[in-house]
Amino acid sequence: MAIDAVESAEDYLERILMLEEAGKKEIHAVDLANSFGYSKASISVALHKLEEKGYVALGLKSQLYLTPSGYEIARAVYTKHQIIGSWLTSIGVSEEQAYKDACRIEHVISDESFEALRQVYEAKHHEKQ
Repeated sequence: MAIDAVESAEDYLERILMLEEAGKKEIHAVDLANSFGYSKASISVALHKLEEKGYVALGLKSQLYLTPSGYEIARAVYTKHQIIGSWLTSIGVSEEQAYKDACRIEHVISDESFEALRQVYEAKHHEKQ
């Protein structure tokens, strides 16, 4: 199955955010290539498209930065990933499978359905505390 262009773009933006949050000070195309297991050439093509759309910017040393609009998309996708993955593990799905499935679901779930799932998940999570 081919990866949808929107899904692929969201995955790249999300991964940049994840690398930032993991404490990586400078993120380069090679970091993305290594984290996905893709060639640097295919990463470069995708990053060029993201730059054209205004989602990423390149620094003087070719480091990648999320623009405000890129960050907004990355944060929304990452939040979905975390909540869906946590919800699936809470109902008994193995952590590895839950986060693989969350990576697929995060791109296709409607805002309405995700918001309902998030509210239920957060209500249950707060009950346990």
